[in-house]
Amino acid sequence: MSILEIIVCILLVVGIFFVVAGVVGVIRMPDTFCRLQSATNIATMGAMPISLACSIYGFGTGNTSLGIKALITVVFLIISNPVGAHAMARAAYKIKAGLYEKTKFDHYGRDINE
Repeated sequence: MSILEIIVCILLVVGIFFVVAGVVGVIRMPDTFCRLQSATNIATMGAMPISLACSIYGFGTGNTSLGIKALITVVFLIISNPVGAHAMARAAYKIKAGLYEKTKFDHYGRDINE
């Protein structure tokens, strides 16, 4: 096994770990906002190492189109995930999605009501 294959395998394992942990979080979290945070971690921490592994594999094997496409995917993930998560959280708050009963502070609600 070459160094390239080892790096690709490590990145794939890291990505799969975060995807599985995020799925468990989506299933186990108590409210919409916590589930949204877990789902965002799936997209960010799970998909980015897998895309980087694809990119490294593509450049390592001489398939530069695969490498470039995977890097473009990483850039779009970095740009779109925070914006999408914020939009979904704001929409959930506006339709009055319930907070977990043990939530101590609602800072966003405090700012809106002032």
